[in-house]
Order: sequence, then structure tokens, then C-alpha cells
Amino acid sequence: MSIAGFGFLLIIFGFALALVAMILMVVRSSRGSGSERGAGLILIGPIPIVFGTDKQSVKVVMILAIVLILLVLAFFLLPSFLGR
Repeated sequence: MSIAGFGFLLIIFGFALALVAMILMVVRSSRGSGSERGAGLILIGPIPIVFGTDKQSVKVVMILAIVLILLVLAFFLLPSFLGR
């Protein structure tokens, strides 16, 4: 599989994950729990913009943002270390 194919699969996986999250949020909110937590991330280049409803959600999203940035750096730097 080429790197473009892998990137396409990651995009499809991201959309599927967002769809499942929205469905779960609708199901949980229909139960009437009353308090919803959430956070979001806007990644503009290497600069993350994080927002959320509580500190715990923001911490989780920040950790995921750091992991994502490190993963992107690894994909960019790995070919140069392999000599391609």
C-alpha cells in the first residue's frame, strides 16, 4: 500500500470515528443525563488550538494533539533517515 493510500484510509477512519462519536452523543443525550463534556482541536500546521467544556476533556485532547504532531513529524522525518 502506498503512503497516499494509507493517508486516504486515515481520512476515512477519521470520518467514521466522528460519525460514531456523534451517534453516541445523541444516544447519551436522549437518556437525559444533563451534563455533557466535550473538547475539540483545530490543528493549523504545527499549532494546536484546543477548546472544551472542562479541564479533563481539554487535557485528553491536548495529549492526542501532541501524539498526532509527533506522528506527523515521524512520517515526515522517517524517509530522510532511511535515505530515500
